[in-house]
Formats: sequence, structure tokens, C-alpha cells
Amino acid sequence: MDTTPRTARRVLVSGASIAGPALAYWLDRYGFEVTVVEKAAAVRGGGYAVDIRGTAREVVGRMGLLSRLRAAHVDSRRITFVDTAGRTVGSLRPEQMTGGQSGLDLEVRRGDLADALQEPLDGRVEFLFEDSIAALDDDGDAVHVVFDSGARRSFDLVLGADGLHSNTRRLVFGPEEPFHRYLGQVFAGFTLPNEFGLSHEAVIWNDVGRSAILYAYEPVGRIHGFLIFTRDVPPFEAFRDPQAQRELVAARFPERAWHVPRLVEAMREADDLFFDVVSQIHLPAWSRGRVALAGDAAHATSFLSGQGSSVALVGAYVLAGELATHADHTAAFAAYERRMRPFAERNQALATGGNSTVTPTTRERLEARNALLRDPEAGTRELATAGAQQGRAAHSDLLLPDYAAAL
Repeated sequence: MDTTPRTARRVLVSGASIAGPALAYWLDRYGFEVTVVEKAAAVRGGGYAVDIRGTAREVVGRMGLLSRLRAAHVDSRRITFVDTAGRTVGSLRPEQMTGGQSGLDLEVRRGDLADALQEPLDGRVEFLFEDSIAALDDDGDAVHVVFDSGARRSFDLVLGADGLHSNTRRLVFGPEEPFHRYLGQVFAGFTLPNEFGLSHEAVIWNDVGRSAILYAYEPVGRIHGFLIFTRDVPPFEAFRDPQAQRELVAARFPERAWHVPRLVEAMREADDLFFDVVSQIHLPAWSRGRVALAGDAAHATSFLSGQGSSVALVGAYVLAGELATHADHTAAFAAYERRMRPFAERNQALATGGNSTVTPTTRERLEARNALLRDPEAGTRELATAGAQQGRAAHSDLLLPDYAAAL
């Protein structure tokens, strides 16, 4: 590795969810001057749970966060599947489907992870909340940034960690559509009171191409509801219209069975409705000039992979490490992509196999899955083995360099 002193010192990171604070942590540790800009008013708390597995667990270990995240572990213990009438089909432990490892994997609320990542940065990294990048001008020597607030500043590098619908990517690479790979599903997420006696578990109602899900982390308080359905084309017309989103989702779930009516009612009333498509980002390159992308902005895996946060944590570690151990940002960006792209693509493939246990898309697949679930021994073992082998291999398919030792 090139250990010549770096000329790029001032770095702007766009986004303060997962990849952004992780990038800021490692860059600060390696001596960069870091500013993080975030359009929200603060780091967002709460939220649904995300998983930290395989290589990502080693990353948070190197950050000294394992104890804190273990304390925040929500410990989901069971996923139960019910048929269209609400009758139980069968149950699995979460790691049987994902390929995770019980006792090693971490499952924490997204907000708890974001807080854990952000806390070590207090007083060390500059945060600009309620602002965003309005324009970028990379003149080859620096990136001149105009913010929505009207402020103007210059940085040596800009790193976009601002999610699936990245503003940084749009400004540098152009509109999202050429890079957006729609996986044929739409989802609505929201919270509702735990009126169902659920704790540390999920219950999934399925019909062909449709899923209604209740997910409870604790026996009291609010739980998460999800309504997911297949659609041939993305509902672009609904993205800026919350009422249209609610009508679109409700129309796909007219059943009076199980808790579907209550989920639809809660979705209509929710003040925390999150509506989006299930999709990935596939870019031919993750950098241009003095700008690079990380996390979902570069390689969104989709929530069907269960690996979005884990891949983001690993990518942030690698990008910061390559910048720390290369004098030239161009060489660092190239090394980052060479190391990370195979890992990201293997984890993206977890969502595109076409035979999801959670959301079967054909009658044949739904009936075959249910038949396996009804077999308490051979069936669940077959489902578990298929998911575990593919998932576990992808989760740990990157050997982390020790960048600190190379400095």
C-alpha cells in the first residue's frame, strides 16, 4: 500500500444513517477532517430492526461497539407463517432462513445502531443537520459544494452515503433510473399498538405475491407492520402522494381474514408510513473524480437480502481504509471497488434468487413452501439448509484488511 502522505484531508460525507457515520468514524480515526451533512433534523431513532452478521460483526467489533450492540439486541426467536385463512402453517427460527448464526449475529433497531455509530463522533466530527447538497463542482483539485442552506464550502473529497435514492449519485452520475433495478415488489411499513400478544417474533400471512407481516420486538409498546405486494412496474405516480400510497396498498389487501383488516387500518392512520419499492442499485463504477459512493447509494442490496446494513458497514470500513493507505484518491477509490464489489454483488444475489421464503411469487412456490413448513422435521430442515448455505457464505465473503497496521 502507498503510505505517502495524503493530500486529500477535508472530506464531506452526505448522509447520517448507517454508512455515513461509519465512514466518519474511520476517517476521523485515520486523521481526516470530516463533515457530515444530513437533511433530517437529527440522527433518527427507533425504526425496524436490522441485522449485523459475518464480516460486519467484525467491523463493529473493531469499532468497540459489540457490548453496546449486544445490549440492544432484540433477539427475535421465531417466524410463524399463516395461510390466507390465518391458520398456522409452520415456524422457523430467523437464522434458519437467513443463514445467520444464533448467539453471534446481532439484530438491533436501526436507530440504536445509528446512535451507537454517531456517539463516538461527538465533538470530533462536524454535523450539518437540516441541510443537503444542492450542487457540486469538481474542478479536479477540490469539490466546491453549494448547500441547500445557501452555504458554500470546498472539500478535497465528497462521499455519498445518502441511501437508495441518493442525491449525491444523482448530482454526479445522473438520474437514478439507469442504475435502479426494480425487483417487482412494493412495500409499506408502519407501526401500530401490540394488540396481538406477540413478543420477539414475526408472523407472516401470505397469498401469491402478497405478504402481511406483524413483527414484535418486545411484548409491550408498538410493533411493526408491513404490507408487501408484487407489481409489474414501480408506482412512480404514488411516490410524492401519501394518500395515493395508502389507496394503492389498501386496494391490494381487501381480505377480511386474519389481521389483514387491522393492518390496513393502521397503515391508513400511520404518521410514520414508509412507502417504497423493493429494488437494488447497480452502478458500473462507484466513483467519479473526487466523489465516491458508499452503502445503498453505491450498491443497495434491498431488504429481501437482509444485508443492507451489514454491507454498508463493511463498505464504509473498506473505503475509509483505502483512503487512509493510498496517497492518491483515484487509486484508493479503485482499490475500494476491487475489494468491495464482489462482496456487495454476492449479497445482492441473496435477494434475486426468485424463490423467497417470505414472499413466494407464484402459487406453485407458495404451496411448495407451505408443504415444507408443515413437515416438522424434513421440511423445515430443507428450508433452513437452503437459506443457511447461501446466506452464511455471502455474509462472510470478505477478509477484512487491518488498515491501521499498514499506516
